[in-house]
Amino acid sequence: MSIAQDLQKLRDRLAPTDRMPLVFLGHGSPMNALEDTAFSRAWSDLGRSLPLPKVILVVSAHWMTRGTTLVDVSAVPRTIHDFYGFPDALYAQTYPASGDPDLAREVVSLLASHHAEEDDTWGLDHGAWTVLKFLYPEADVPVFQVSIDMSRDLDHQLEIGRALSDLCDRGVLILGSGNVVHNLRAVRWDAGAKPLDFALEFDGLFTDRLTDRDFATLSDREGLGALLRMAHPSVDHYLPALTVAGASDARDGLIFMTDSIDLGSVSMRSFVFHAA
Repeated sequence: MSIAQDLQKLRDRLAPTDRMPLVFLGHGSPMNALEDTAFSRAWSDLGRSLPLPKVILVVSAHWMTRGTTLVDVSAVPRTIHDFYGFPDALYAQTYPASGDPDLAREVVSLLASHHAEEDDTWGLDHGAWTVLKFLYPEADVPVFQVSIDMSRDLDHQLEIGRALSDLCDRGVLILGSGNVVHNLRAVRWDAGAKPLDFALEFDGLFTDRLTDRDFATLSDREGLGALLRMAHPSVDHYLPALTVAGASDARDGLIFMTDSIDLGSVSMRSFVFHAA
């Protein structure tokens, strides 16, 4: 199915509802923020399809902490250019959205049992703003980030999602940003590089298990074994997908989009849970 067909299917299913959808986007290269790609076009189309949220809560692969879950409570999150060796035009990009300190502090309370703490030094890293600029180009929706605790196992992020899930019924869009497969060591830079076998295998397994709501398998590091280690030498880009899965409701519908493997070893697969 084409990206256009995926988005039309999503638009058809997004009937007016009090419950906001849950979104995971495979963000890939920061250059998607500058270039006209199939991915950036899909994100723009998705933004036009989604209901307007009151607030956006972002869980990005690029805010990693250890031993705590930090929540950005700044009033005006700064745009973070957390990458190196890219064109000057990318460093000139900004996303001047406001934060929501009151809700952010409420999230700290919601996640108290997960060692949550306030933070006012972070902002919006490129996992957040490179996709938000297409979803909501006017930067007119308040947004804040929640970090991922790299000291905990995979099921911890499912628990984080469950703890946040009720926010969807209050007009909050929970946005995860990472990649279903992310192995930069195996990237193939030649044009038209074919997907590597392990990337196809893990992407397919993830899709099947997510469709079946088999989150236990997706969070079983030992069971996923060597395939997970190939797909994710570090699981930072995987964890936001588990957060979004954990926040979903068993009754939610599920739509996939941009389901391609880029550069041989980076899955750009994205998905949306929506009220059925």
